Amino acid sequence: MREIGRLRHLSLGMVALLGVGLTTAPFAAAAPPPAPTIAQGNNWDVKPVAAGYQITLRLGAPAPMRASLPLLAVDGEPIGVAKQSTDQRTLTLVSTDPAVLKAKDVKLVWSGDLGKDDRKAESRGAAVGGPNDAYWLKPKLGALLKDDPAKPGKFKVETSEYNLGDEAVFLPGLGQKSEVVGKVYTPVGATGKRPFVLFLHGRHSYCYGGTNEQPEKPWPCTDGAKPVPSYRGYDGAAKALASSGYQVVSISSNAVNAYDGGVYDAGAQARAELILDHLKLWKQWSTAGGGPFGNKYVGKIDLQNIGLMGHSRGGEGVARAAVVNADRGGEFGIRAVLPLAPVDFARSTVPGVAMSVILPYCDGDVSDLQGQKFYDDTRYSVTGDAATRSTVTVLGANHNFFNTEWTPGQSEAPSNDDWGGEGKAAPCDAKYAGRLKAKEQQAVGTAYLSGFFRLHLGNEKQFLPLFDGSDARAASAGRAVVRVVSQAPLATRRDVNRFDSALPKGALTGKASAVVCSGATLKDARAATPTCLTTDGSGDSPHWDSAWFAARTPTMAATRLSWRDKTGVLRVNLPAAQRDVRKFAALSFRTAPDPAGAAKTDLSVRVVDGKGRAVSVPVSKVSDALTRLPGPKTFGLPKNLLRSVRIPVSSLKGIDLKDVRAIELRTDKVAKGTVYLSDLAFSSAGVGVSAPAVKLPRVSASDVKVKEGDKGTQTVDFYVRLHRASTRPVKVYAETNGDLGSTVGDVVRTVVFKPGQVKQKISLPVKSNTRDSYDIQFSLVLSVPHEALLDKSFGHGEVIDDDPTPKLTLGNLTTVEKTGEVGFPMTLSAPSDKYVGVNGQLKDGTAVLKQDYLGYYDEGDPGSRTIDGYVESGQTKGLMLVKIVDDKVKEPAETFTAVVDQADGADIKVPQTLTATITDND
Repeated sequence: MREIGRLRHLSLGMVALLGVGLTTAPFAAAAPPPAPTIAQGNNWDVKPVAAGYQITLRLGAPAPMRASLPLLAVDGEPIGVAKQSTDQRTLTLVSTDPAVLKAKDVKLVWSGDLGKDDRKAESRGAAVGGPNDAYWLKPKLGALLKDDPAKPGKFKVETSEYNLGDEAVFLPGLGQKSEVVGKVYTPVGATGKRPFVLFLHGRHSYCYGGTNEQPEKPWPCTDGAKPVPSYRGYDGAAKALASSGYQVVSISSNAVNAYDGGVYDAGAQARAELILDHLKLWKQWSTAGGGPFGNKYVGKIDLQNIGLMGHSRGGEGVARAAVVNADRGGEFGIRAVLPLAPVDFARSTVPGVAMSVILPYCDGDVSDLQGQKFYDDTRYSVTGDAATRSTVTVLGANHNFFNTEWTPGQSEAPSNDDWGGEGKAAPCDAKYAGRLKAKEQQAVGTAYLSGFFRLHLGNEKQFLPLFDGSDARAASAGRAVVRVVSQAPLATRRDVNRFDSALPKGALTGKASAVVCSGATLKDARAATPTCLTTDGSGDSPHWDSAWFAARTPTMAATRLSWRDKTGVLRVNLPAAQRDVRKFAALSFRTAPDPAGAAKTDLSVRVVDGKGRAVSVPVSKVSDALTRLPGPKTFGLPKNLLRSVRIPVSSLKGIDLKDVRAIELRTDKVAKGTVYLSDLAFSSAGVGVSAPAVKLPRVSASDVKVKEGDKGTQTVDFYVRLHRASTRPVKVYAETNGDLGSTVGDVVRTVVFKPGQVKQKISLPVKSNTRDSYDIQFSLVLSVPHEALLDKSFGHGEVIDDDPTPKLTLGNLTTVEKTGEVGFPMTLSAPSDKYVGVNGQLKDGTAVLKQDYLGYYDEGDPGSRTIDGYVESGQTKGLMLVKIVDDKVKEPAETFTAVVDQADGADIKVPQTLTATITDND
């Protein structure tokens, strides 16, 4: 697991996402008076608020609406997820860490982009391609399919839209009302019940145009602004499917985009609820009729044969919808899920359902390609899972261009190329020869979306080669370079070695070594267990980068094989029951080269039978998995992705396929190297069996609220529960997430339920004290379940401070003219863990501003009458500073006043008027 300080305890900015009962964005009816500023820069400041210290960053131009999480970095260290204002120009988060009071710099960074250099350098030609970039301009290509899934079918397509209103349905996971809007693509003349496919777009701007004034509510659009029609952006794939007899609906989720910055899970649950709400409407319209379509669709839709596509944050939304549907008994037959350039913030699994994850190599938004974890985490999560799954990596594709409404020159609202590089040197630059143009990328999307759903909903097996790892191509995908990794269904697969645990004794000979690794280590960081690689944190390792809501949950384990000469052999012996491999089509495994190793590497795969006869196949002959992916070692490139080595069993001539005794990976091709290995298996392509996983137990975390107490140690007791006992052991990872400060103990735990167990307790210690402190809100996050589904995966915790607020006493000031810097005294009745601040105005008496005194904090503006003061955490004394002007004129004592009209963190009545008396010393 990656050891990254930024991920260990996210600040209360994250707690605002994860907080107990907090589901809405912060739109209060009446704004309080401004808090005093206690740290600031040109475009940022830090102020005390009820929950801690609010850090605010103001941008000169609106920040993009991205799928990735917006983070605030204080002095270069990301400290948490920020909330964005509705005009995207202001970002805020709240932390209880007093270190932010000493901030020197605050910047906006994005999850997945951490460590990435400024792409403007790329557009200036500063970046150069890696040593293997040329290969990817003329790579090995698979055979063309005879039938193209993007080719229009026999049905004409009728389109229509429905709009039930901007606030037509309440989404509990959002705490807000959402629009119910969709575009319908119908095959004209198709008879009987048709498979149903629903598309969900991702996080993008939700309103455009208008007055640009910040509204009180971000949704619905106001002041002349119009909704961004993101749901209309998938016409190509939708029409291809509809023309082949599939009923397609693409729905709008602008309200979720408007509010998901204030939701504990960034909107995944709300998106799932929105999908299921639309499906319930279509259930009514296709059975009883009514609504906007009358009886048009009665008897025409098969809601037991459903596919879901989700783009961007919509990808996590459709994955969550499949799980929630199963949690609720499988009302709808969701049988195929396609996350497109998705986020995976919480490390969920999607067992039982056919899945393909599309990963655009030049994704400039979800640039760490975190959707890879949907595949990695689900592969072996449930015993007997009969579904098939795959990843589809598309070189030259960015995040946005799959949706025409997110594509410049095609969209109604403003849009952009999310990668951003305008040069031609690096492989994701707009002018690079391997970068796909928008229409080329959309053609790829159409081919794979249409092919996937036609395969799994229509059993059109002619499209299976697009997803089985054989790298077959669709003519409509043009010159796109696509690499597919597939896990065949259990019925046609024999797992030989997953390479996720230590090798048996004697498996290695020669000058070779192997270690099981997981995660990535930042440069100069220490790792408690072997990590797979060292990185700069730029999102270049999708298998091993940490997730944001499950930061310390282990990532996929693999074997790292290293060798120093050509004598190394890793031998996997097959037990007697596995030696007959005649029924399988291929021997396959996943591999990738070590990014720190030589530019070129290779292995031989040697298959040995019972009589010692063998066939040896160089990896480079059948796969480019050990050819580095393109890109310079910057901008999050090149990606370190495991790819398929697939050797047809039919090519293993001269050995007895009824009696295969061993598979050897030999280092006889190059003298030195390191590679990663995973998922060695014999398999044949198959569609598998896909259905909601309703028979699995469901695992949930409780909510808990406790008082801090005055003495000793209290506990916060979370309960992790299964909704019923399981006959198999159930495992789930649990970790705390939020700003625990020094009060609440941290936990990272693997929770195992033995057969028959249904409840486990996780206790966190709470240090009691008698000092006034902030209430602490945090979460217990469950992730990557085994033999179960995630039901309520976020347990919300709150520790309520029960100590009295100390009283603050302000005093008058008597000073001598020559004193210079001096202050009105501030005294607390007891130390507090809070920052205590006051704010007020200076008023002249016989002493005059600038002539006799100055406001201390406003030397650049000597005419300012603002006065601030504070008492630091743990202290009882503070000052409201001013400066006394020392002149040479003999004069009587003079006075001025300070009117304190605001105070934070203490018990005090305001306004109060304080008097300063200056005694002449001339």
